Amino acid sequence: MAKIDYYELLIVSREATAEELKKAYRKQAMKYHPDRNPGNQEAEQKFKEVSEAYEVLRDDQKRAAYDRYGHAAFEQGGGFGGAGGFGGFDFAGGVGDIFEEMFGEMFGGGQRGGRQAGQRGADLRYDMNLSLEEAFTGIEKTIKVASLVACEACNGSGATKGTSKSTCSTCDGHGRVRAQQGFFTIERVCPTCQGAGQVIKDPCKKCQGKGRVRKERTLSVSIPAGVESGTRIRLSGEGEAGIHGAHAGDLYVVLSLTGHPLFRRDGPNLYCRVPIPMTTAALGGKIRVPVIDGSTVDVEVKSGTQAGHQLRQRSKGMSVLRSSSRGDLYVELAVETPSRLSKRQKELLEEFALESEKSKTHPESEGFFEKIKDALGV
Repeated sequence: MAKIDYYELLIVSREATAEELKKAYRKQAMKYHPDRNPGNQEAEQKFKEVSEAYEVLRDDQKRAAYDRYGHAAFEQGGGFGGAGGFGGFDFAGGVGDIFEEMFGEMFGGGQRGGRQAGQRGADLRYDMNLSLEEAFTGIEKTIKVASLVACEACNGSGATKGTSKSTCSTCDGHGRVRAQQGFFTIERVCPTCQGAGQVIKDPCKKCQGKGRVRKERTLSVSIPAGVESGTRIRLSGEGEAGIHGAHAGDLYVVLSLTGHPLFRRDGPNLYCRVPIPMTTAALGGKIRVPVIDGSTVDVEVKSGTQAGHQLRQRSKGMSVLRSSSRGDLYVELAVETPSRLSKRQKELLEEFALESEKSKTHPESEGFFEKIKDALGV
């Protein structure tokens, strides 16, 4: 079966630079790597082919020969002929070096003979609810978090105090073992010592050799003024303790603001719906409006104000995160129609209605009905 063109395998042009070749190979190798496609023979074959293509094209001399003679350059008598590997060069050794160079420990490459360091502790998440007032002022909160912490009895080593660990016999202290799979070598974390390179003969009785125990801790969290829902506060090193003495993870406090009976928030601005009597909207007047800081402000309503009109109060909104400024407060006016009218009130409104028809005091509704007449041709 004819071989596929190396450039087509890597999906690059024949003028591709070394960096473009490397990037293309990384993408294809990750896609077809056996660790990501266990038991998939087709993917394994594809991985071999793209690795072979990159091994040739990354070498200037081999690439020049391939550009001139194609695959024939690496067949017996084709200029690079010889025994072993793909077409006469030692490809079996090359792919391991390529993968270590490009991917490090992503698929078990790592440094040969190097011992794996302890594993960093896991990051944790804590969900916290805040009131709008707390988000406005900022607050210091105390929380309780149950997580894995370093065992005090063995200082996180996992070994009984006064004893020591011994070198793992499976990996000779390297923390990794190698296995041959076809023409290439796969390196994995040692199953005996889990990458530590050492084993514990006398495990700590308190933590059973794990070096970590579960414990509830009390932490203080400082919430700055102006935070919003979704804000994350990172507490460095307050996550789970690391394995084999490695660094602890981080704790992320994720904030969620509860609803408020008076205010609706939109970024730094607040909106407050305030009902006003029909007479105030018609005649004008002052209304008193609450502010998030606990104070009130007097707002002037002009005569003839319509329902839904907004009155802006500068710097009466929310605190702005990491700033001394504040957003604005928008007062949304809701004109309230009177109910349970007395006989005299009804009479007055009826008189008003008759007068308003003559004086045309409702320009918006009158204009609306004129539009209806125009549209219907009546």
